[in-house]
Amino acid sequence: MKNRYIYCFASLITILIAQTVWAKDVVVEPSYAWTISEPLGLRYTSTIDTLQYNYFQQAIPSMASKAYATTGNLGAEGQDQIFFDRPAISNFFFEDALSVYLPSIKTQKFYNTRIPMTILSYNTGGTSDNTQDRLSAVFSGNVNKAIEAGAAMDYIYSKGLYDGQSTSDFTWRIFGSYTGDRYELQAFFNSYNFLNKENGGITDDRYITDPAQVQGGSTTVNTKTIPTNLSDAHSRIYGTELYLNHRYKVGYYENHRDPETDTIIGRTYIPVTSFIWTMNYKSNRHLFLSTAETDTSYFDNSYFTLQGTNDETSYWKLSNTIGISMLEGFNKYAKFGLAAYVTHEFRKYTQHTDTIESVSAESGLLTPLPEYSIPHTYTENLLWVGGQLTKQRGSLLTYNATAQFGIVGSVAGDIDVSGDISTKFKLKNDSVRITGYGYFKNKEVPYFIQNYISNHFIWQNNFGKERRVRFGGRLDFPLTRTRADVGVENIQNFIYFDNAGLPAQHGDNIQIFSATIDQNFKFGIFNWNNSLTYQTSSNETVLPLPKFAIYSNMFLQFPIARVLHVQFGVDCNYYTRYYAPAYNPATMTFHTQNEVMCGNFAFMTVYANMKLKKTRFFVMFSHVNESFMGNSFAIPHYPLNGMKFQMGLSVDFAN
Repeated sequence: MKNRYIYCFASLITILIAQTVWAKDVVVEPSYAWTISEPLGLRYTSTIDTLQYNYFQQAIPSMASKAYATTGNLGAEGQDQIFFDRPAISNFFFEDALSVYLPSIKTQKFYNTRIPMTILSYNTGGTSDNTQDRLSAVFSGNVNKAIEAGAAMDYIYSKGLYDGQSTSDFTWRIFGSYTGDRYELQAFFNSYNFLNKENGGITDDRYITDPAQVQGGSTTVNTKTIPTNLSDAHSRIYGTELYLNHRYKVGYYENHRDPETDTIIGRTYIPVTSFIWTMNYKSNRHLFLSTAETDTSYFDNSYFTLQGTNDETSYWKLSNTIGISMLEGFNKYAKFGLAAYVTHEFRKYTQHTDTIESVSAESGLLTPLPEYSIPHTYTENLLWVGGQLTKQRGSLLTYNATAQFGIVGSVAGDIDVSGDISTKFKLKNDSVRITGYGYFKNKEVPYFIQNYISNHFIWQNNFGKERRVRFGGRLDFPLTRTRADVGVENIQNFIYFDNAGLPAQHGDNIQIFSATIDQNFKFGIFNWNNSLTYQTSSNETVLPLPKFAIYSNMFLQFPIARVLHVQFGVDCNYYTRYYAPAYNPATMTFHTQNEVMCGNFAFMTVYANMKLKKTRFFVMFSHVNESFMGNSFAIPHYPLNGMKFQMGLSVDFAN
């Protein structure tokens, strides 16, 4: 372990010297990045991941949110407890608990870098027994002004602080774009393979809260020897996604003339209408494997075998969207863009075969099979129509509204209307931006929530459509470094996992109110950034939430010799006590419980985060207060990682 740190430190010094001595400033046009939105592939400006601020946080699992219900290890399962930031249950709910690490259309970035860009990052920490490593890379380069291609990978390997907690998560993707006068293409292919050990949590929380009581007076705990509920179980999630967005634009050329000679010196293509075709193929598979007979006793039911578990569930979809759009800004009267589209989607689901013959002679010890009829495979043909109204240009008013209606298949009667509108105005030599947002959703419940069969869980439901209405607003005031976001949501027929780990539907209305204020202070080199969220649920039995969640970051930011930029400080997150969700390893879901409260603890990190030209690096002690305040739990029976020294490095190579 010591040699590994020496090697990393030597590599760091070598790269820093090379950056300082040989790096030259290359004068090129500014690079930029963008993301896209469904269903028509509209572009939205994004950032290239070279920012210095809080670079160290990507090595701390609990920093995915101000209130993150995590099983503790990097690359392992978790759920955002800031409700307005929590995604809805997906069609393949097994991957929801890993969504912060998985690639998706929402997180996919495209680049125009003019010169090739390679960002290589590595961070490490822990000892040989609980090592944590993450290696990631992004490459993008332009063949010319129109064609860009790139690739990226992310690999997390972490043994975890506790037994049976290791993760090995690998993601890779290729992407590219073409931006011509008439034709545009945005495409990517994602692949991921996550293998996570499942220990079911520790058997006795007192190993963390009162170790002397369970260890005969000894307060020293070897975390690897703490007994866990599962001894030889793991989950595996793997999948692929292919996305192609084509756009053909019809328009005209506008000539540019020299005002003195009246000669044509250039011309610009002005698109008027575009025809769009988007294809998206996505395939997912989930495995839950347990080879130990003793693991069966952890679950309330075993339907098929007591000799371990080998569950497999898979899903794939193929969707095609055809649209036509009138483009914004082709003349002074075209103040907005207007589009209409139709989407067809084919889905196929495969899961355990429900047959009595699969039960062995030991069936007298097994849980009787419920009288359900769940097919081994099931297919759906679905159809939606929709429209989109957008205004992305202009400094005074921008807006975006999308409406989609299901007309064929189980989604018939679905409604999904969402939008936002934003304006800004001058105030004391600065701009204040006000944004309103909202949505109305009346959507069919995912198939696997309605029908599922495995060794430990079988259910068949007939849930009605879930209805959600949300309204809110944001205020951005850069002059005072203030940002406020207030919203309210009403949910009817809310879908959740109950105390038994089974899907349930709450027919009455649930209201959620959320208010977040971000307030940053700066006095010379001293900075103090704060984010406070208050949220409340009208039914805390069905939807429990921490009422207050706080993130605070106090740091000094200053340059050394005008080239080394330093951010040195301590940050902390805290949220109030509540009945945090429990984690079910067989289904990779978080469900309600009313026995254990979590929260009311601080997670503090002391760090030095630095940037030298195109190199970022950090050293830190994460959860530094564990050494004098003790450890705690984000969810029942899964302790957080204790204090750990970590370091990381990221280099932006200008090729």
